[in-house]
Amino acid sequence: MSPWSYDAPVNAWVLLAISIGLEVSGTLCLKQSDGMTRPLPALGVILFYLGAFTLMSICVKTLEVSTVYAIWSGAGTALIALIGIMFFGESYPWVKIAGLALIIGGVLLLRSSSGSA
Repeated sequence: MSPWSYDAPVNAWVLLAISIGLEVSGTLCLKQSDGMTRPLPALGVILFYLGAFTLMSICVKTLEVSTVYAIWSGAGTALIALIGIMFFGESYPWVKIAGLALIIGGVLLLRSSSGSA
């Protein structure tokens, strides 16, 4: 198998990381779209999520779907929460911080224990 093939496990992890970035970008556009009433951010939501799901669908050809989806959703949730705290002035009580730590720990455990499909 060529290392540049989409089916190579290393490339699937890279595509998953890009997919997570696209999902986070789409969610940030969602916040800026003001209920999907602002055209440019609304278009960003559609395009970023389309890209995120397209790349994730490529990842599940090689990696376990349960691992891919758990890492995708967990990492996206943690990143959005951190961005909300850092850039949007959202509160960060200890319970939120503990929850984020658990999500990040869970993502790391899933990544370390996963194999290819």
